[in-house]
Amino acid sequence: MKEPRTVVFALYDKVTLQDVAAPLEIFARANDFGAHYRVILASLTGEAVNTTSFVSLKVDMALTQVPDQIDTLIVPGGVPPDFDFTPGEHDIPEEQTPDVVAAALQLVSELAPRARRVASVCTGAFVLAALGLLNGRRATTHWAHCQELAQAYPAIDVDPDSLFVQDGPFITGAGISAGIDLGLAMVESDYGPDVARRVARWMVVFLQRPGGQAQFSVWTESAVAVSSGLREILDAVVADPSADHSLSSMAARAAVSERHLVRMFRMQVGMTPARFVEQARLEAAKVLLATGDHGQESVARRAGFGSADTMRRTFRRALGVSPSVYRSRFRTTGVGQPR
Repeated sequence: MKEPRTVVFALYDKVTLQDVAAPLEIFARANDFGAHYRVILASLTGEAVNTTSFVSLKVDMALTQVPDQIDTLIVPGGVPPDFDFTPGEHDIPEEQTPDVVAAALQLVSELAPRARRVASVCTGAFVLAALGLLNGRRATTHWAHCQELAQAYPAIDVDPDSLFVQDGPFITGAGISAGIDLGLAMVESDYGPDVARRVARWMVVFLQRPGGQAQFSVWTESAVAVSSGLREILDAVVADPSADHSLSSMAARAAVSERHLVRMFRMQVGMTPARFVEQARLEAAKVLLATGDHGQESVARRAGFGSADTMRRTFRRALGVSPSVYRSRFRTTGVGQPR
């Protein structure tokens, strides 16, 4: 039998339980179907860690006991994405949960060079980013923090929609349950699609989930910190997405040139004015579809798309699903409905 692939989870206090449990279950089930993984849960001192979900996790060993060569390092989320320090430095203000952040940084900085492959789940991407490991690479994180990651680390090309992104030896996953998608992708890469498919069937999940994580987000970009003048424009778009939000009309309301408005959007929001308007209309349509009984033509008009055809094209391009499929997924769990 070939040597097992050693997978190390870097655990620290207040780690997100599902970020650990989801890929952990994938590797365990993969072993049932012919894979050969050795999984190690490691913390800085070897002591158990608290999680965000009422329970503690025992670990297998301390950092000093982890083998010199490992196949895969997994960095789960839990580190607050807004911790404030200069990337690459570990001098963290005391009020920014220093024990948690310092432990995560030390673990990953020492373990990453030993690994063939490094993966993060959710806000674990911020640890990789802070250590400079994602500079010049594509990456993702939880949809609610993608804008934050892009602004804090401009050297990273942040993909806000993908459930996971692989760039070289680094794989970054979206939030929480995306650890399942990331885990399945690693199993497929290591042992082939047949093993990954059997694991997915056993777990009752998609081998490749339809759509990206953008289908789960609501009003993500509208919450970013911007100047007061631009904030008025953003708020107006969100408050009434069906109004006239052409570049010329927005520039006139802001009393700036169209060129300057585009520059403001790119610098402060990270996208063009047209993209922001489309995103706001998309979010409005998502809410209307999930919470009301209006037909698609009505939803399209109220959200600012003008026609159901335009809305359908936007949904498929941005989310990978149609408005009707989106409504069926997010309107109800289906409990109590006739079969």
